[in-house]
Amino acid sequence: MAESSSPAALTLALTSQPSVPGMDPHHQDDCPENGLGRGNGETNGPPAKRSRPTPPLSPITAAEIAEEFSHHDLSVARINNGSFGSCPGSVLSAQAVWQRLFLRQPDAFYFNHLQPGLLRSRAIVKDLINAADIDEVSLVDNATTAAAIVLQHVSWAFSEGVFHKGDAVVMLHYAYGAVKKSIHAYVARAGGHVIEVPLPFPVSSNEEIIREFRKALDLGKANGRRVRLAVIDHVTSMPSVVIPVKELTKICRQEGVDQVFVDAAHAIGNVEVDVQDIDADFYTSNLHKWFFCPPSVAFLHSKKCSSSAPCLHHPVVSQEYGKGLPLESAWIGTRDYSSQLVVPSVIDFVNRFDGGILGIRTRNHDKVVEMGMMLAQAWGTFLGSPPEMCCSMIMVALPGSLGVSSEKDALKLRSLLREEYRVEVPIHYHRPKDIEAGRQNGHSGVTGYVRISYQVYNTVDDYYRLRDAVHKLVNDGFNCGMLPSK
Repeated sequence: MAESSSPAALTLALTSQPSVPGMDPHHQDDCPENGLGRGNGETNGPPAKRSRPTPPLSPITAAEIAEEFSHHDLSVARINNGSFGSCPGSVLSAQAVWQRLFLRQPDAFYFNHLQPGLLRSRAIVKDLINAADIDEVSLVDNATTAAAIVLQHVSWAFSEGVFHKGDAVVMLHYAYGAVKKSIHAYVARAGGHVIEVPLPFPVSSNEEIIREFRKALDLGKANGRRVRLAVIDHVTSMPSVVIPVKELTKICRQEGVDQVFVDAAHAIGNVEVDVQDIDADFYTSNLHKWFFCPPSVAFLHSKKCSSSAPCLHHPVVSQEYGKGLPLESAWIGTRDYSSQLVVPSVIDFVNRFDGGILGIRTRNHDKVVEMGMMLAQAWGTFLGSPPEMCCSMIMVALPGSLGVSSEKDALKLRSLLREEYRVEVPIHYHRPKDIEAGRQNGHSGVTGYVRISYQVYNTVDDYYRLRDAVHKLVNDGFNCGMLPSK
C-alpha cells in the first residue's frame, strides 16, 4: 500500500496491484468453488510493507474535523459514540473505492485484492495491540461474532467431555446483553454452570471489583467444580466502567481457570490494549466503535501458544473451514468486506491528530471527565466512577426527581430527550440494593444515570444541551410517571 491512503492514491494502488501467488484464477483448486488460497493454512504471502506515516505539518483543525463528520445530523447533540461509533468522511471515501473495485470486476477483486488487503489490515491490528504473531489476529464482523466463536468452542468442550458437565463459567453481571445470552445459548445448554459476578455500582475502586470477582471464582470451585472459562469485560457497556482486566486475568491463572476471554468491545481507540501484557487466551474489540472504521469490523486475538487456538472455528462454515481462524474469517461467502479493508486509511486519519490514537484517547478521556463533572455539578449529583475508572465514556447520575423506576422508564426518557430536545444519550436504570446505604453515601433518590461519550467531533455545546434539557424537565416538575405507558 502506498504511504497515503487517500481515495485517489488508494484507487491507483489497487488497480496496479499484482496478483498474489497461489491465487491464479485459472487454477482449478483456487477458484471460489474450490477454496481460497493454498489450502494448507498458510497466509498468502507477507503483508506489504507500509511506510511509517509522516507526521502532519500541523494538527488537524476544528474546521477539518467538522468537515470529516459533516454527514452527521448536525441538529442532534450526538453524545453516544459508544453505541455505534463514528466514521470520518475520508475513510468512507476509501471504503467506497473498495466497494467500487469489487463491483467493477468481482473476480479480479476476489483473486487479487481481497486477501492481501485483509492481511494488511491484520498486520496493522497486530502492531496496535502488541500481538506476538499476525496469525493470532482474525478479522470478524463485531465482538458478538467473536464471542460466538469462543463460546462455540467452549460448548464443544462440554459436549465432547473435555469439560465436565456442571463445571463453571464466570461472567460479570454487567456483561453485554448479547454476550450474556450467547453464554447461555452455547455454554449453559451444553452443560456449563453459569455464575455472574455482582459488580458494585456506583464504584469507587478496582479493589471492589477484584473482591467480588474472587468471591465468584470461589463459588465456581465449590463442590469440586472447576472454572473452565472466565468472561471479563475490559470496558463494561452499561454502566460503563473500565475493569482491571490484567489483574483479573492474573487471578484466573492463579486460581486454575482454564481459559480467559476478554470482551473489549469498547477498548481499541479508547484505552490501552496490550494483549501480551493482559495475557488472556482470547481478546476481542470492535474497530468501528472508537477506532473510526465503518460498521462493522472487529478483531479476535487468540494466543498462539494456547491449546485452544487451533480449535477455533468461525460459526459460518465456508470452504475455508479447517485452514485456521484467520482464513476462515477472511471468507464467509459473498459479502461486503470493505469495512475490514480500510484500516490503513483509518491510520492515515488518526495520524492527522497530535499524538495519533494515543493523543485522541487521552484528550477524549480528559474531556469526558470535564463534561461529566460539569453535568454532575449542574444537577447536584455525582459520577458513577472515579475518573481513573472511565475511558471516553462516563456515567453521570440524573436528578432523583426524574423518577426513573425501570429500564422501560430509562428507554422512554431517552426517547424524550431524542425527540423533544435533539439529544442522543443512553440512560441506565440502577436502584441501589441498600436504600439506607444509598442515603448515607449521598445517592438518595438517584436511580437513573446518563452514559456520555466524548469523541473528536463533539463540542461543549452538545453537553450544555443535555444539561439544559434535564434542567428544564426538573424545573417543569417532570417525572417518568408522566410518560405514556406505550
